[in-house]
Amino acid sequence: MLKHENPDLVLIDIMLPGIDGFEVCRRLRETSDVPVIMVTARNGKEDTILGLEAGADDYVTKPFDTDELCARIRALLRRATNAYATPHGWRTTHRTFGDLEIRPDEGRVLRAGSEVKLTKTEFRLLCELAAAPDKVFSRETLLDRVWGYGYFGDGRLVDVHVRRLRMKIEPDPGNPRYVVTVRGLGYRLDN
Repeated sequence: MLKHENPDLVLIDIMLPGIDGFEVCRRLRETSDVPVIMVTARNGKEDTILGLEAGADDYVTKPFDTDELCARIRALLRRATNAYATPHGWRTTHRTFGDLEIRPDEGRVLRAGSEVKLTKTEFRLLCELAAAPDKVFSRETLLDRVWGYGYFGDGRLVDVHVRRLRMKIEPDPGNPRYVVTVRGLGYRLDN
């Protein structure tokens, strides 16, 4: 259906006939950056992490409040609409950090001259960190600035996206040079 339609957002249940929602999300992420919310009765911590690592932008467990789900949908749609908007405090000029080049006005990131394919969320996260190099951003601040004010997620969502971002931009993701963890405080982009 995604090949023939251009949805603004996708809601996926995990328990589907024939293929589970995790695999649907992984396959969807191979070709699309459409916002994804997993809506499911599976409320274990492991399932939430699996869903986010499969590529979901949010994870909602049943039973849920419809007003909260609608607020989450609006927040994701707002971010998708403004995916390449100028981040807080940073104009559209490009920035360079070692062999990493960020071009917000083009929506591109290059590492050692080769383009790195990032999702919209990963791009916005990187731009937020790059807006103030060497400054530590708390998970709560990143949730607010990247996912939107009033977002109902928690710090694990930031951690998952930072891990994915590192896999794409770091020469050695296990020993990050750019996106550095500051224990107990959050993350910073080293200059």
